[in-house]
Amino acid sequence: MLPRSSSTLSRFRCFGLPRSGGWLTAWLSLALIGLTGCATLPDASALLHNPHLFHRTPQFAGVRGPISHAEGQEIMQHLEARYGPSDLVTRQLAFEQAVGGGFITLGNNVKLLENGPATYAEMFRLIMQARQSINLETFIFTDDAIGQEFANTLIYKQLQGVQVHVIYDSLGSISTPDKFFDQMRRNGIHVLRFDPLNPFSRRFRLGRITHRDHRKLLIVDGQVAITGGINVSGVYEQRESNAFFSGSSERSRMFSAEPALAWHDTDIEVTGPAVAEYQKLFVQTWQHQEGWPLDLTILYPPLKRTGPMMVHVIGSEARGLSVIYITLISAINNAQESVYITDPYFAPDHQVLGALKAAARRGVDVRLLLPTVTDEPLIAAAARSHYDSLLDAGIKIYQWNGTMLHSKTAVIDGVWSTVGSSNLDWWSIARNNEVNTVVLNQDFGAQMVAHFQDDLKNAKQIDPRQWDERPFSEKAHEWAARMVQPIL
Repeated sequence: MLPRSSSTLSRFRCFGLPRSGGWLTAWLSLALIGLTGCATLPDASALLHNPHLFHRTPQFAGVRGPISHAEGQEIMQHLEARYGPSDLVTRQLAFEQAVGGGFITLGNNVKLLENGPATYAEMFRLIMQARQSINLETFIFTDDAIGQEFANTLIYKQLQGVQVHVIYDSLGSISTPDKFFDQMRRNGIHVLRFDPLNPFSRRFRLGRITHRDHRKLLIVDGQVAITGGINVSGVYEQRESNAFFSGSSERSRMFSAEPALAWHDTDIEVTGPAVAEYQKLFVQTWQHQEGWPLDLTILYPPLKRTGPMMVHVIGSEARGLSVIYITLISAINNAQESVYITDPYFAPDHQVLGALKAAARRGVDVRLLLPTVTDEPLIAAAARSHYDSLLDAGIKIYQWNGTMLHSKTAVIDGVWSTVGSSNLDWWSIARNNEVNTVVLNQDFGAQMVAHFQDDLKNAKQIDPRQWDERPFSEKAHEWAARMVQPIL
């Protein structure tokens, strides 16, 4: 999603165009969809009712590569002995690997990063420690203070001999001038524009205008990755000091993120065998976009066991099966105790809504943390149009009190967690390249639950009776927004 500062107009979230109200988004979207075709969401029911997908032995990988089928069966038996006959652990793990592909990796460590200041500080630390390669993939790369600092630091490392590759989305970064990226290119960085919008570009394809790269990835030396919801943009921090990095002098950065001003986001730092899975996604995108030939020998170094966490990296691509969407519905269906979801652009279809309501009606504690203030008022209205039925099913809804909630997370039964770039709107599910990380670990799940509960302190719970008494004009606006939900 395109960010905005407090001094700029709200922008159309894909094209970066100023607008006077939410309805302009709908009309521009309709014109665009008319050219490229309306996206449809996958029918999850056939997959979710296929018993064979829930009883397969998943394919695991460790520091030495793929693990044998027999060893995989032992791992599943161990999980069942540890967690009991939990559908969320055994059935869900088998299902998501069957539909998502890739390996479920063992021996990882995952660190939770909360908000821009902490995430940016860690990203800069890792970049400065890089010795061979830096791969950065982002939807938005701005030319504001933080964007310039990223560019300067990446250039510095490139001049040190570290090979730097950058993928940015041409639509998400449409307001960033070409000269900003040309500066990096002149200094040796390989910069790739994802699906160019310029009709005179060699790689321009009219049918791919709505195909966007919404992933956020930083991979350093093939050994550590940071991923989640954060873009390269100044909306995530309020800084007391604007000190750029230069030469070999010591960097000095002072952060003062104010909850009322800065965007709220969630990311993770991952080490261990899972990093190779992120690298594969980056390389696939780079090659599909006809990027400069990569030196694969330095991108896949031997990886060590760094912790006890089981990690499944899930990448979804536009116009393909949205594995992220399918696996989340499956996880909700398998929930036995709790479902806690944070989402900034909540425009769910009937399948997600049905899974959430069914979980609540069978006694699962279902809670949704959604924004109050948003850069997308039309999506917010569409989300509110579902509140009545969700509240009637017993689901608790909380609205964030800060400027902008941008986290995309879920934690189920305190053991199955996901952090990623994908929202519960149709653009993410049907039109974007996304990446989510599933972590199966009780300790990390406890951190996620604590993080969610801490966020609820800065949110207000919706009272069903008061909600039902809101003005008719609001209800009419919400109903109209729901009508155009498939283009949101």
